[in-house]
Amino acid sequence: MDIPCSLQERKILEKIALAAQELKVPAYLIGGFVRDKLLGRRTKDMDIVCVGDGIALAHKLAASLGDHVPVSFFKTYGTAQVKWNDLEMEFVGARKESYRQESRNPEVTEGSLQDDQNRRDFTINALAISLRDEDYGSLLDPFNGLADLDAKIIRTPLEPAQTFSDDPLRMMRAIRFASQLQFTIVPEAFQAIQENAERIRIITQERITDEFNKIMLSPKPSVGLDLLYKSGLLKIIFPQMIDLVGVEMYEGKGHKDNFYHTLQVVDNIAQHTKDLWLRWAALLHDIGKPATKKFEPGHGWTFHGHDAVGGKMVTRIFSRFKLPMGDKMKLVKKLVELHLRPISLTKENITDSAIRRLLFDAGDDIDGLMLLCEADITSKNKVKVKRYLENFELVRARMKEVEETDRIRNWQPPITGEIIMETFALTPGRVVGDLKTAIREAILDGEIPNTYEAAYAYMLEKAKSYNLTPVK
Repeated sequence: MDIPCSLQERKILEKIALAAQELKVPAYLIGGFVRDKLLGRRTKDMDIVCVGDGIALAHKLAASLGDHVPVSFFKTYGTAQVKWNDLEMEFVGARKESYRQESRNPEVTEGSLQDDQNRRDFTINALAISLRDEDYGSLLDPFNGLADLDAKIIRTPLEPAQTFSDDPLRMMRAIRFASQLQFTIVPEAFQAIQENAERIRIITQERITDEFNKIMLSPKPSVGLDLLYKSGLLKIIFPQMIDLVGVEMYEGKGHKDNFYHTLQVVDNIAQHTKDLWLRWAALLHDIGKPATKKFEPGHGWTFHGHDAVGGKMVTRIFSRFKLPMGDKMKLVKKLVELHLRPISLTKENITDSAIRRLLFDAGDDIDGLMLLCEADITSKNKVKVKRYLENFELVRARMKEVEETDRIRNWQPPITGEIIMETFALTPGRVVGDLKTAIREAILDGEIPNTYEAAYAYMLEKAKSYNLTPVK
């Protein structure tokens, strides 16, 4: 075997080879598993191509494994899947594909191994390992994919313009692999992506979003995001990001390029978390800046309110990308809206009231918010960066002190609407809401202690302004 495999992997490959031999169909391990093993990356997904019936081969293997191993198969597509321990194996017959201009769905006919390798997106994904008796374990590399792995380049097996026009999703995949593997797309392939960028419009949003999220989860997302921009794809799939690009000068004053600042923030947060939604918060934290940009004479460029405007944009962007519209969207929206608050606390004497309000508004997401704020420091001035980080540490220390004293994170005021209505014989309405808000604000401002007794007494006093008296 020309690739490093575990004992379990070797065992299952031998069983696949035996099943293929009994069916008299040549079989090959191909694609991502081979690539990742050669790169030393962890992988558990095996793609098996046979020159024959892939579904029959899957059933033959499952029968040899015993214990009623199930086979999931899709007769229309000629594919089958077998799960065994922590391995997932997909079986398909070798195929030849042809495409129509208006669709990425190919017309498929039976083919040879060479046909199947020809239809692969990149040379590094066309590598195959033979499972035949006569050359078991040998590497079949018709497009020099092994050399491309060593050179760390992304190249198409056939003419790149045709490859990307046939299936435009391959343009996103090329950039995703470049970002995940830190590889370079060869110039002729990247030029073909630029020339075919408009073809991405025939791809479903779900497929685009899946590739985009994989770029966001790569070790250094800025690699893929910058390639999306330079290829022309980003303008089509995410026009709001393009609005961040560039520096405008007026009266000799310019602002920073908010696009490349954003990419740096995403990279910064990626060094500390693999959480996709914290990375999305980093991507969108300044998305409201173009809409709020204004030049103020004597001061320079301002972006007042970009946090609130950005928060409103999050909902529309999540909807467009078909991302989860529940808790994940709410988290990103909250972090975008709050990302300036900790920064403002580093520029003034920190009051307990300001800390309480931040803890109350952020709740359990305070740690993610602080991570975003620290990632937002992109200055090349090391002295300035050190000062900012030290200031954030002071904010963290004060938050810890206030939290230990007041327990305000995820806190709910001790006086509920039900207590107010019962005390004054009220029905739900504006007065009940006003009293609840007044009690909450008094506690957050430190006017009264965070206790039931103090809150109840404050409620009775505040109720007098509404001519309310407690019922007996």
